[in-house]
Amino acid sequence: MSVRPLLLRSALATATAAGAALFLLATPALPASADPSETVTVGPVGRIAEDGTVTLSGTYRCSGSTGPVFVSSSVSQRSPLFRQGIGGTRAVCDGVEHSWENTGKPGSEVLEPGQAHVEATLMELSPEGGLPLPLFHAAAQQDVTLTKG
Repeated sequence: MSVRPLLLRSALATATAAGAALFLLATPALPASADPSETVTVGPVGRIAEDGTVTLSGTYRCSGSTGPVFVSSSVSQRSPLFRQGIGGTRAVCDGVEHSWENTGKPGSEVLEPGQAHVEATLMELSPEGGLPLPLFHAAAQQDVTLTKG
């Protein structure tokens, strides 16, 4: 086996790792928006359907976007380090308060009625240099009660 293919693979792996590191460094920390009128809230109650589907809700307000904006949500119950994404909703950034509702089935952990912790994020895919980069408008965390229904 030739040494040349191994060197090429090593160079490609190094370039890929460097590109990933640059992308992570370019991603802004929460929250990136300096506009205090941009908000997202989490409702105090979430629902769990018979099939395990979770529904979370709240409100948001944003303005001045140049790319698509979404409200994403995640929930944790047993460990704050293990959060599960629950859907995403397209947001309208017109400066008016809107309601959001995300529905989804948790991946590996079964959620049960009771206390849980929810995080909601209002994020734009901002077209920067041809690549859509995340621009965070607002984030909120809230302890909620999950109920059957």
